[in-house]
Amino acid sequence: MPSPINAPAADCALCPRLAAFRAEQRAAFPAWFNAPVPSFGPRDARLLIVGLAPGLKGANRTGRPFTGDYAGDLLYATLLEHGLAQGTYGADPADGLALVGCRITNAVRCLPPQNKPTGPEIAACRPFLHGELTGLPALQAVLALGRIAHDSVIRTLGERPAHHPFAHGAQHEIGGLIVADSYHCSRYNTQTGRLTPTMFSAVFAALAGRLQPG
Repeated sequence: MPSPINAPAADCALCPRLAAFRAEQRAAFPAWFNAPVPSFGPRDARLLIVGLAPGLKGANRTGRPFTGDYAGDLLYATLLEHGLAQGTYGADPADGLALVGCRITNAVRCLPPQNKPTGPEIAACRPFLHGELTGLPALQAVLALGRIAHDSVIRTLGERPAHHPFAHGAQHEIGGLIVADSYHCSRYNTQTGRLTPTMFSAVFAALAGRLQPG
C-alpha cells in the first residue's frame, strides 16, 4: 500500500531563509495564505504535475497551486481542454474547480525570494515530493514544469539528471513511471515565445496517449 503523503507544517522551519521570508509576508499581507502550499487534486491521480514554487501573488496568496497568477491561467485552461479538470477556473480556491485523474504540487512548497530557491532549499523540500510520488497508488506519469522541477523529480526517483536531461517535450521512463518535461508556463516564457499555448497543449496530448484508463 502507498505510504501516507507527508506535508510540511504551516510553520515549517526546515529552510530558515524561506521561513523568514514567510514571516515578512505574513506581516505585510496578513490576509494571505503565507504558508507551505499543499498539493491539489485527488489521491487516485494518474498524473502528477510538479511546478517550481508558489508565486507571491498566486499560490502564496490563495493557498492553492498555480491559482491567482498567469501561470495558473494557462495551466488550468490546458487541463480543462484535456479533460483533466472540470468546472470553471476562477483564480480562487472557492471557484469549485476540480481536477480529474490529475494532481498538482511544487518542488518547493514555500515562496522563495525572487522566485529563486537555493539548492539546499530544494533538497530540504524533496521528502515532501517523495511523499507525493510514493503516496499516489494509481500514478503513471509525472509532468515537470521547468528544469528545477525536473531535476528534483529525477533525484527523488533515485536517478541522476545527467542521465535524464531536461528538454521541452521529452519523456523519460524511470521505475515504471513516465517523467515528461515542459517549459514552465510562466508569463515570462509565454511572452518571450519560448512556450506557446499550442506547445503546452501538445505536451499533454502526448502524455494522454500513453496513460492507461483509470
